[in-house]
Amino acid sequence: MSSNASAASQSDMQSDMQLKPLRVWIPLLILPLMVGARFVPEFWTDGPAWTWAIGAFFPFLFSLALLIWWLTLSRARAGERLLGLLAIIAILVVEQLLAHETMRGPVFIVMTIPMTIGAFALGLCLVGRWNTTSRTVVALLLGAAAASVSLFARNDGVWGDFSFDLLPRWTRSTDQLVNNVVRPEGTHAIPSDVKLESTWPSFRGPLQDGVVRGGPVLDSDWAAHPPKELWRITVGPAWSSFVSVDRYLITQEQRGDEEAVVCYDADSGRQVWEKKWASRFFEALGGLGPRSTPTYADGFVYALGAAGTLGKLDVHDGSQIWDADIKQLSERDQPPMWGFSASPLIAGNLVVVHAGGKGDKGILAFDTESSKLAWSAPAGEQSYGSLQSVQLFGQTRLALLSERGAQFWDLNGQSVFDYAWPHQGYRALQPQIIDGDKLVIATGMGSGTRLVQLSTEADKIVGKEVWTSRELKPDFNDVVVHKGFLYGFDNRIFTCIDMNTGKRKWKGGHYEKGQALLVADSDLIIVVGEKGKLFLLRATPDKHEELGVITALSDKTWNHPVLIGDRLFLRNAAEAVAYQLPVLH
Repeated sequence: MSSNASAASQSDMQSDMQLKPLRVWIPLLILPLMVGARFVPEFWTDGPAWTWAIGAFFPFLFSLALLIWWLTLSRARAGERLLGLLAIIAILVVEQLLAHETMRGPVFIVMTIPMTIGAFALGLCLVGRWNTTSRTVVALLLGAAAASVSLFARNDGVWGDFSFDLLPRWTRSTDQLVNNVVRPEGTHAIPSDVKLESTWPSFRGPLQDGVVRGGPVLDSDWAAHPPKELWRITVGPAWSSFVSVDRYLITQEQRGDEEAVVCYDADSGRQVWEKKWASRFFEALGGLGPRSTPTYADGFVYALGAAGTLGKLDVHDGSQIWDADIKQLSERDQPPMWGFSASPLIAGNLVVVHAGGKGDKGILAFDTESSKLAWSAPAGEQSYGSLQSVQLFGQTRLALLSERGAQFWDLNGQSVFDYAWPHQGYRALQPQIIDGDKLVIATGMGSGTRLVQLSTEADKIVGKEVWTSRELKPDFNDVVVHKGFLYGFDNRIFTCIDMNTGKRKWKGGHYEKGQALLVADSDLIIVVGEKGKLFLLRATPDKHEELGVITALSDKTWNHPVLIGDRLFLRNAAEAVAYQLPVLH
């Protein structure tokens, strides 16, 4: 060995000997906190509205704390610290360049960065006593391995507990699959001479309260008489429900780079017609596709896309009568965080939607014939619910829940009553008016549910709080009211609340973030669990009584169920299915 090589080798050894064991007790404290923060929303169900943000963003903040430790308190040499920082940045940049587009944005912040930096810090804890720069290399290899996990996944949004719905990257998304479905040849229009009637014309039914009135009495013995599957089809992503028009079903879907309003034959599941327009809305929490449900009235379908296209279509063939740009008319730079979600409300000769614009552009009312803007009015910005027509002291009013509380307007857009109950976040539920003078405001984490007694004083409506219960905290899962009791989701567990007292009668059934439908004349509740199971419950305050369960769908299901007679129609972001339910003869 030459003298120069020997000198260089001795220099390297001396440099490594100057390295000190790392101070690892700090990351050993931070790493468990980082992991534990992810599960806070799951267990702290009575926390404030922003509890979800702990699980979503605290791991990221803890990862920044780990970087600060590495750069200031780790006892690594300056060159080693700089090498680690630059390498971590390079790993994350390369990961984002190579990752699937759905793995960017929130997934990157919430998952990839904490995994990468957490693995790097864990590696340093494991080999921190090595007095050689190899320890940094080993830790970086662990960080790169953790980051590479994100390269093999794509994101279909989040589940109700804010965990990401990750799938293998190479699997095809449902909006791609639905375009390749070979559909049986059927009609391409509803015959013009068919007299159309609708028993379920709008979101959550005729009164938008999730209640089925009339029709056959259902048989609750599913063990002896289980539901019969009639058909099953592939559909494009959307959180839309169905509306029923005679023997047809209408919904919204994402199909490739286009949003679609689609009409199906309710007897066979065959597609009758579709109307598409160029739009593709995706965000990392809600996923891909439309959010709202179409509305049917007087031979026409009204539908609002997630990016803000409001369209009026002929129900017979889907031909477009007119369209309006809600984003532009509400003077918004971008759609709401989770997209335009309001199902259109038909009120006389108006179609009304929530837009969440500034000033007087909160709600927009259009003339159904001309599409001209008839009026607009101020409203809360953070609402993912829909305007609803209610009877208040014998008069028709338009109602909406938002982060501000409950707001009511007359049919000319004039405010008639505001009930202030601020909520630190969004509201995504429908108001409930009971007996014409009681208001139920259901809200998610941090606020709960409130009953307000309404009255008139000097020709003005006033509201007085009767009770507020933190034992019923639905997020985007609407409640139903039956014989003096509220039924709905307390976070992810089904619950019954006494309307008179606000006290809980029972709590049971881990249905995650599902949806419920009340079959009033049968004293039954149909619950579709978040994971696609179908449950039949007795609508009774005595106890949680589960009468039957079947696996109906195989993926995340947030869409509201629809029951027409004895036919139950379900869908999610991947498939739709029809069941014939047993009835009592």
